[in-house]
Amino acid sequence: MSKVILEVNDLTTKYITRFHEDVYAVDHVSLKVEEGKSLGIAGESGCGKSTLALSLMGYYFPPLHFTSGEIIIDGQRITGMDPDTVRRTILGTEIAYIPQAAMNALNPTRKIINFIEDVILAHDPKVSRKDIYDLARERFEILGLPEDVLQKYPVELSGGMKQRTVIAVSVILAPKILIADEPSSALDVTSQKMVIKMLLDLMEKGMIKSMIFITHELPLLYNVTDDIMVMYAGQIVEKATAQEAVFDPLHPYSKGLMGSIIVPEKGLRNLKLSAIPGVPPNLKKPPTGCRFAERCKYVIPECKTHPIDLRETGEGRAYRCIFSEEYLRKVYQIG
Repeated sequence: MSKVILEVNDLTTKYITRFHEDVYAVDHVSLKVEEGKSLGIAGESGCGKSTLALSLMGYYFPPLHFTSGEIIIDGQRITGMDPDTVRRTILGTEIAYIPQAAMNALNPTRKIINFIEDVILAHDPKVSRKDIYDLARERFEILGLPEDVLQKYPVELSGGMKQRTVIAVSVILAPKILIADEPSSALDVTSQKMVIKMLLDLMEKGMIKSMIFITHELPLLYNVTDDIMVMYAGQIVEKATAQEAVFDPLHPYSKGLMGSIIVPEKGLRNLKLSAIPGVPPNLKKPPTGCRFAERCKYVIPECKTHPIDLRETGEGRAYRCIFSEEYLRKVYQIG
């Protein structure tokens, strides 16, 4: 078994609204990521993916608050650490984050090399500007980015180039884990391929040890990650290998995600498109039973009366549903 780089146990985080209402966007989530492996997190907008990503950093800003659980990176427990210690010793070196809309995250009045200087000097103020430039040039060359990008302003770069530059800046200190939140969204197909190839190259060249890739497109993860975790309304509803999650999803929500997008993969390209009816529940007052019950066409009264736990099926696979694997596969074939 490979070394576990990231271990999350029963993590719960919440938003507190200005009316002092609790919104549990991450509700008792547990996961593990091994060295050299990549984990995909899928789900529609509002399911808690980005909040989970922010929570994994161990650095909380209101209205997001830590509630319970633990986060362990390479054997080091970061939950409960002083925020300044997390910023100086964990962020950027142990774990790094590429936010959504990363193309718009760069200050247009500063050159790319200035962003890199900020990252490195925040961890080691004694590093010389020459050493920073040499390191940046070396890393950009490894990632296939021309050296002249370092002296350019963000406005001088295309959307795809900006996205790749943000990734390069994020991994300049070779973090053990990289969290990429919708890194290929808002890009054309060619730029998407370049960004995904760059992320895979980062692992192959050892600049990062593991990766978490977040997207609402479940099929995309098949070509990028080893394992997939599907989120819905703050909870994990399925854990599986990429092969299982895409070609043999168990939870009705996972099945719905696969049916709501055109998939070019062989064996799936002829599937009919089908929308998931309704909207996710209000997490200020989540339902008592299955959180997907109001949108599920296989729902029975028992689904709504008590919380549904994850059912372990062996080999690391699990799903959160009242029905057995055999029953679900049968009704999927009929439907």
